[in-house]
Amino acid sequence: MAESQETNVRVAVRVRPLLPKEKLEGDEMCVRLNTNAAQLILGKDRGFTFDDVFGTKTTQVELYDTCVQSLVNKIFQGYNATIFAYGQTGSGKTYTMGSGNMSIMEEEYGIIPRALQVMFDIMKTKTNVDFSIKVSYIEIYKEELQDLLDMQTPIKELHVREDDKGNTVIVGAREVECESLDDVMSSLESGSAMRHTGSTQMNEHSSRSHSIFTVVVGQKWTEDDVLASKRKQSESSNDIFDDEISHYMSGKFHFVDLAGSERAHRTGNVGDRFKESVHINSGLLALGNVISALGDPKKKAQHIPYRESKITRLLKDSLGGNANTLMICCISPSLSSFDESLNALKYANRARNIKNKPIVNRDVQSIRFQEMQSEIKALREELARQRTSMLSAGPRDKPSEQAEQVKELENKVIKLQTECAHYKMIAEEAYKQLIQIQEKDMLSRSQNVRLKDWLDLMEEVFSHAV
Repeated sequence: MAESQETNVRVAVRVRPLLPKEKLEGDEMCVRLNTNAAQLILGKDRGFTFDDVFGTKTTQVELYDTCVQSLVNKIFQGYNATIFAYGQTGSGKTYTMGSGNMSIMEEEYGIIPRALQVMFDIMKTKTNVDFSIKVSYIEIYKEELQDLLDMQTPIKELHVREDDKGNTVIVGAREVECESLDDVMSSLESGSAMRHTGSTQMNEHSSRSHSIFTVVVGQKWTEDDVLASKRKQSESSNDIFDDEISHYMSGKFHFVDLAGSERAHRTGNVGDRFKESVHINSGLLALGNVISALGDPKKKAQHIPYRESKITRLLKDSLGGNANTLMICCISPSLSSFDESLNALKYANRARNIKNKPIVNRDVQSIRFQEMQSEIKALREELARQRTSMLSAGPRDKPSEQAEQVKELENKVIKLQTECAHYKMIAEEAYKQLIQIQEKDMLSRSQNVRLKDWLDLMEEVFSHAV
């Protein structure tokens, strides 16, 4: 897995228009923007600077092109990415993310449907790559995980864990394999319809849970166009390109729609709605504590409280982890929401200081196979050149020196082939053992899915290994 340099969490702020209800009640605007300088003034003199600021007239496509397209491109380079919307209830988070009602005009589509469309457009242009698409959809309601793509899965079977590489995973969550954009959109729509929503005085369709819609893009390819061309040219000669180099890479995109922070006296919540608010605010408080700890250089060396809630555990890779992350802070321009907007902007300002270290997701074993295969190819090319040179050698050439060079290269090839065979033998033995484990039906459904992916990958590696 190749490492890259540290990158800061990118933070954008979006200000929604005043709602008709707010206008009728005579609410005043308390937000001013300087979009050229990416600055926002709240009230009279509270100024903030972010990576991007978007005013009330910003369209969905403008926000996508400015902030999201680069993250979609990163997915196809093997990086993970996360986008999450943050702000009080009714500030436009679900509208911005696009995880709500899909029966709207195309120009109103939010981030998720636009990103999915672009992903499939990109895949159509890469004809030499085999793609696999898997999606999952999880919500956190009252601090319990719920699989929105398989409501029959008992809550107790879903657990947040870390895999052997330190990545956060949800054990027991269903992953749906998708062949087309329609398949992915169908999963998004059906999952969104199962989310907990409800009416409050501040938002008629308030999200009562946090949700994470995840798209995993897998890529497999064997050789680029240049190598393919050389291979065709060499078929009638020494055929030194007879061993295809296999490449494996994946990128994971988390689309996170957080429930909004809310105050009971403004939402009018009582009973179950009030209990929901307590859990929502508790999770957001934990998220704020993580952002504060990561964004403050003095606190960063201390313990980061990821384990205070499930949403912070699930966002561990995205905040201070290995993903490229975009935080969109959604705020109301209404003077009556001044305190909530100020609080959200403070957290957003701290998030700008969080540093992630994105890595390319490559299978370590396939990388080693690829490196050995590449080196063997290079040696074979050099051997072919040496043999050609010996055949055309003149009387002044020194065939004994050339013979030594050829012998040395041949020994290197043998050494690498032996090493490669050793790796293959170890992998085959592990493959046999895992097949036996799979047949004994000892694993959970999620573990079986990941084991099947590994076995499929190894079959692909074996078919192309030297």
